[in-house]
This record gives sequence, C-alpha cells and structure tokens, in this order.
Amino acid sequence: MFKKVLVANRGEIAVRIIRACRELGIETVAVYSEADRRALHVRYADEAYLLGPAPSRESYLRADKILNIARKSEADAVHPGYGFLAEREDFSAACADLGIAFIGPKPSSIAAMGDKAEARATVIKAGVPVVPGTEDVGNMTNEELLTKAPQIGFPLLIKATAGGGGKGMREVKSLEEMPTLLQSARREAESAFGDGNVYLEKLVEGARHIEIQILADTHGNVIHLGERECSLQRRHQKLLEEAPSSALDDELREKMGSVAVKAAKAVDYVNAGTIEFLLDKDNNYYFLEMNTRLQVEHPVTEMVTGIDIVKEQIRVARGRSLSYEQHEVKFNGHSIECRINAEDPYNNFLPSTGRITHSLLPTGPGVRVDTGVYPGFEITPFYDPMIAKLIVWGETRAQAILRMRRALEEYRIVGVRTNIPFHQTLMDSHRFMGGQYDTRFVEERFSMEEAEESRQNYDDIAAILATMVAHRETERSSHIVQRNERDTSNWKWVGRWERMHR
Repeated sequence: MFKKVLVANRGEIAVRIIRACRELGIETVAVYSEADRRALHVRYADEAYLLGPAPSRESYLRADKILNIARKSEADAVHPGYGFLAEREDFSAACADLGIAFIGPKPSSIAAMGDKAEARATVIKAGVPVVPGTEDVGNMTNEELLTKAPQIGFPLLIKATAGGGGKGMREVKSLEEMPTLLQSARREAESAFGDGNVYLEKLVEGARHIEIQILADTHGNVIHLGERECSLQRRHQKLLEEAPSSALDDELREKMGSVAVKAAKAVDYVNAGTIEFLLDKDNNYYFLEMNTRLQVEHPVTEMVTGIDIVKEQIRVARGRSLSYEQHEVKFNGHSIECRINAEDPYNNFLPSTGRITHSLLPTGPGVRVDTGVYPGFEITPFYDPMIAKLIVWGETRAQAILRMRRALEEYRIVGVRTNIPFHQTLMDSHRFMGGQYDTRFVEERFSMEEAEESRQNYDDIAAILATMVAHRETERSSHIVQRNERDTSNWKWVGRWERMHR
C-alpha cells in the first residue's frame, strides 16, 4: 500500500485524485503555482509545496521540481492526472529511476502511443483499422507532407504527433492553403507540447467520435469498460460526453471493445487508457489515437459501470490485479457530462477571467459535480478555463437529459461568464435529444441565436427588477420608525393591566 501520493496536477482532477486517496487511507501531497496558492486542491491535500510562477512551463511542467518535492516529501508514488506531464515518457522513466511509482503506463507504452504517427504504425501491425493518412514513422518535412496530401485526398487534417486536445490541428480543404496551415499547426504544437512534428489524416465526414475505456494490470489482464460518445466538440475540443453512445448496439460495442483491447495489448499497456475511434455513417470504425492517461470524461464511465477508475489506477500501480474481469463489467443506465467552462457562449466563446463571488452547486439524485473552485477563487488566463464537470445519471437517456436540464438550471456561478447557457440550449435541441449528431454538429448545425434573444429579454427583466429593488431599499432607508409613546412594549402593558384587574 502506498503511504503517500504526490498529485502532479491542479484543478478538479487534482481534487478528484486526492479524494480517492483519502478514501484509501493514503496521504497526499499537492503542488501549486503562485496563481494557485489558494486553490482547492492545495487546501484538501495533507501537504502542499510551491512550484514557481503561474506559467505552466515554470511550474506544472517542471518535472525536475516536482521530483525534488516527491523526494523531499517522501512520496511513494506520483499521479499525473491528465495534461501537463501525464503523457511524458521521460517523466514516467524519471519516477522509476528514483524508485517512485508512476500511477500510469510504462514509458515504452507512452512512447509508442504518445507519438500519434508511431501509434498508427503499431496498431496497423496488430490488424487494427486506422483512418487513411501518413503511415510513415518519424518526422516528415513540409515538402514530403505536401507530396503525400493529394494521395490521401481532401479534406484532411493536419495533426500534432504529440499531445492532444485539438492543439496543433488544422483542417485542410485544398493543396493551396496547406503550406500556411502546416506552419501554424507546427507553431501551435511546438508551443503546446515542445514538439512541432505533425502528420496527415483523412477527414472522415459525418463521423462520430467514440472512445473505449481500457484498464490493464501487470499480470496480463486487459479489460474495457465500454464506450463514451464524445462527438459534441467545438474546434476539436470536447464539450459534452455521454455513456453509452446511442450510435452503438451491443454487437458493435463488443467488436470495438475487443479491438481496443487488442490495440492496448499491442504495446503491452498497463493502467488506465483510452482508445479513440471514428465511426462513420456506415458503422465502419477506425483507430484514431490512444490517450495514455486518465481522461477528463472518465466520470460518465464510472457512473454507468460503478467502477472507480482512479482507485483502479492506484491498485494497478501497486502491482495488484484488476478488481474486475471482463464478464463482471455491467452497464447500468445512462450518464451525461457537461464541461462547465469560464467562457462567453454569446461572444464566440471568449475566455472569461475574474473572481468567483458566488457558487451554488446542483445536488439531488443522480447528480455529481467535480470541481476545483469555490467562492472567492480567481479564474486566471494561465490555465484551462474549465471550472467544473457536471455529471448526471439516469435509468434511461431521456431521464439523464431531464436531470441534466434540472441540474443546469440549479447551477449558479457569479463573477465570470460560463457556458451553462450553451449546455441548456443543447439540452433543448431536437437533434441532440434524438441522438442525431456528429463531430461537426456544434459548428455547422447548432445556433445560440434563440438563446441570445431570450437572454436579451431576461436582461430587460433583470434591469426592471433591479430598479424596483433599488427603489424599495431607498424607501426603506428613508422610513423613520417613531418610538412608542409608552416606555415599554404593549405586551408588558397588557400584562400589567391584567394583574391590576384580578
């Protein structure tokens, strides 16, 4: 059993990991930047250490500082969460060199699947279908990519070989615009991941983004926990996830799960990971990439399976077998997760910064909120704008949608703008309710215009109510309450009168 775990992350995922450790009786160590000095994960952990200035490159991406803190605090293990150092094979290897357990996959697996081009080549050898693209392993020059592009066909995607989250990704519709897009994709990838290498991939139009959750231990056991529907995206950033997907039946689910397990075994994978697929209109599926870490959207899988993925990660890292075999994994009900971000959906989703002055979290049956903020916490421009993840569970998809509507209505955040109105509008969309959407739905067939008109009406109503309240308060402050003519209360006078007339 680990005695102490260092959480090399921040925000809601750091809080999530700390809670899991606390339930297991494991002490925790938090690390934080100067901007996160008052963050919730710092308050929840048993120990906390300052990393450095706010920028990630000077704090959460400083593996040397984090490992020094791990040694100083005598931590047995490091959990990287997601993002930052979670998919860095050198960080995983450095932990092993120091005798500190890395709660994640082996460096070799991260290297094999972390480089997207190499990952494609690896799974092709294992017989896993992939989206057509550049199969070459290693760096390709712009000239080589420009030569290869017409053979793949347009439209296509330029994608960074390192990292994820839509960084370093560009859609190309013609050869003429490709040189400029190649340069911008490389610059963004270099800035985000320190690696400007990119590869090409055919754009599958009308596709859905389906991912399979994998768990694997050091004893050769590999299982899948079903799929997550992640097609609702904007600029390749996921906005909402649900499990199970309305596009899959039991037969297709089992096929894709088996292929995902095969892909994980191809790199001798250990711990939690996710195999991502594209599913076209004809139910043909193609390997997209593997995320060698815990996913942001893991709670929806936990809600429908009842399996605590973070605890399983810790269990595997200790050398124990998985708690479940494949036949023991059961799917119950439906779960939806909305990412609550600090951004303005009425103004092209521009990030919103500031101090949260009030926060009222939704509660009730089947509602879960994973968050790392509280009233008084400041949202800064240095990190991801996600404030919280709102997750609901229902016996059916229809019940889950109704529950999410109710939870979104209850959620109150004051001080910054959020995308809650976007999610509320999405819940009312007939296409969403019918499960008729793909990865381009939000950008091409969804509009906030009706919600904008409604908001304008609400603004007028709010202005009128504010004026009425201000008027009432002014009258109240000017109202003079005169002193009673008697020097005591009427109750006492009645009492005296009764005694006098007995």
